[in-house]
Amino acid sequence: MPSPNRAVGLVGIGLVGTALAERLLRAGYAVVGYDIDACRRSALVELGGEVVEAPRDVAERTSRVVLSLFDGDAVRLVVEGVDGLVSAAQPPSHIIDTTTGSPDETRRLAGSLDTRGIRLIDATISGSSAQLREDRAVLMVGGEEDAVAACGDLLRVMSSTVRHVGPPGSGAKAKLATNVLVGLNRAALAEALAFAESVGLDLASFLDLARVTPGYSAAMDIKGDRMVAGDFAPDSRVRQHRKDLRLILDAARDAGQGMPLTETHAGLLDALIDAGDGDLDNAAIIRALRRLRR
Repeated sequence: MPSPNRAVGLVGIGLVGTALAERLLRAGYAVVGYDIDACRRSALVELGGEVVEAPRDVAERTSRVVLSLFDGDAVRLVVEGVDGLVSAAQPPSHIIDTTTGSPDETRRLAGSLDTRGIRLIDATISGSSAQLREDRAVLMVGGEEDAVAACGDLLRVMSSTVRHVGPPGSGAKAKLATNVLVGLNRAALAEALAFAESVGLDLASFLDLARVTPGYSAAMDIKGDRMVAGDFAPDSRVRQHRKDLRLILDAARDAGQGMPLTETHAGLLDALIDAGDGDLDNAAIIRALRRLRR
C-alpha cells in the first residue's frame, strides 16, 4: 500500500478530473476520489483509483485534495457544505483547486481556510483535458510560496509546465486572461474557416495554407482539423467556456475594462447553447458562424 503522502484526494471526476487521475495514478499516487455522478465514480475505479461516499471521506483519507469542479459554487459546497472537506475530523492540510472561478471568491476562500490551518492553492489549467493528458497543458498557480512548495510534487505530476504567478487568486486571474486569448483565437479561426467555405475554398487545403501564414495560432493545430471534420466530441465543452466568459466579463466590468470582442464571443456561445450544442466541444463554435450565413 502506498505511504500516506502518496495518497491524494480528488473531488470532481469529469473530463479534466479524469485526466488528472490518470496522471497521478501513473506517477504512483493512490487516488481517493468522489463525484456526485456514480458513472464517474465507477470510471475512477476502472482506472485503479478508490471512491468514497462524500468529500468529507476524501479528507479523512488524504491530507492533500485536488478539486476539479464546474464553478465556484461547487467549490464552496465541496469545501464548506454538509459533508464537505472541512467537516472531516481531520481536514486536509492543502487543497489544490483547478476549477476556473472568480479570483475574488478564491482569495476570500483562501483567507477563510487559512484561519483553520488549511492552505488553498488555485492551480488553474490552460488547456483541454486532451492537452492535459498529453502533457501539453500549463498549470498557473496562485498561493503562498510555502504552500506551493509543499505541493510541488503533485503540481509537477499534473503538468510539466508549472508557473507560480502570485498569491491566492492569481491562478484564477491568469486563467481568465489566458482564456480571453484561447477563446478569441478559436473564434477567429472558426470565422475564417466559415468565410473560406462560403466563398468556395476547400477547407482542409485552406487550413493547411493558414498554418504557414502570419495569421497562424495554436488553435489551428488544436481545433482546426476538428472544425473541418465536424468532430465535436468534447475535450472541453461550450457550456464550460461560456461560464468562463461570464467570469471574465464580470471581472472586466469591476475593473472598468471594456471587452467588445469577448462580448461578441459570448453571444456566439449563447447561440450555440440555445441551439442545443452546449455540451459539444468548443470547436463547435464554427456551427454558430455557419448559421449566420444567409
